[in-house]
Amino acid sequence: MNRIGINEIQEFFLGNKEDKNKGTGCSVILSEEGATPGVAVRGGAPGTRETDLIRSEEMIEKIHALLLSGGSAFGLDAASGVMAYLEERDIGFDTGFAKVPIVPAAVLFDLGYKDPNRRPDKNMGYEACLNARDRNYRDGSYGAGAGATVGKILGPDSAMKSGIGSYAVQIGNLKVGAVVAVNAFGTIYEGEKPIAGPHRDSQILSTEEFMIQGMEAAFKGNTTIGCILTNAVLTKSQANKLASMSHDGYARAIRPVHTMVDGDTIFVMASGREQTDFNLLGTLASMVMEKAIHVAVKNATCDTLKAYRDFNQQISDVE
Repeated sequence: MNRIGINEIQEFFLGNKEDKNKGTGCSVILSEEGATPGVAVRGGAPGTRETDLIRSEEMIEKIHALLLSGGSAFGLDAASGVMAYLEERDIGFDTGFAKVPIVPAAVLFDLGYKDPNRRPDKNMGYEACLNARDRNYRDGSYGAGAGATVGKILGPDSAMKSGIGSYAVQIGNLKVGAVVAVNAFGTIYEGEKPIAGPHRDSQILSTEEFMIQGMEAAFKGNTTIGCILTNAVLTKSQANKLASMSHDGYARAIRPVHTMVDGDTIFVMASGREQTDFNLLGTLASMVMEKAIHVAVKNATCDTLKAYRDFNQQISDVE
């Protein structure tokens, strides 16, 4: 098994667009030939678009792009820009009257980070598509990760900055990768080591322990949203199952996870190039999702909140 860059899953084009000064942004994954979709929503406060259409029993078999966005429900507006980009290129589901691009989306809550009045909109979604064609995607506090934070149980001043991350592997001709914007209520762990979360006196603390002591999981703006990308051949039912299995990666890295104040969602996009063992694929998907969460946290940067780098000054080569 070899680690590869997320852009080496060549059927997909990834792009970020953000307003770093205002603290929000969006990320787009394009599949102009169409990808078999899956989705699993596990959080109690999701903000999503077109997830019903992805159910195994529904008609649509392919999607043409996926949007991950900040801005809470307002950020769903950026999907209009993705649709406009695809429509200009005659890409979409042919209704006989027009080709309708199928663009599912999920949003995270970043309104409390900098400027709550600045949200990803149609123009930002369109620009993210242009950037995707240039493969401008970067890990860190970019795109949907521009306003992402984690560990807010003690309030925003004790939270840490997070971002968006990716991780991909290849076995033979099979490629599997994850992209995830980490805006979790809980603490982020690498193994048993906390690497981001609520902090006090230069220590990153356990959100679970605060809850056990009686502190409530009040709504303070959360949600982790991501996507598994693969060149595997999948049915729609298999893609939905793969999305469900991939949440194991969330559970390994985020504690607690899938709370009523998170909107945790994972999509799948499969290009249908390579036959593979499904159990292997599910195992790899969980693994790359866990590692992508670590990458998101480790590459975060911020001028107002603590970030992983502030607790690990000696790091020279972040994953």
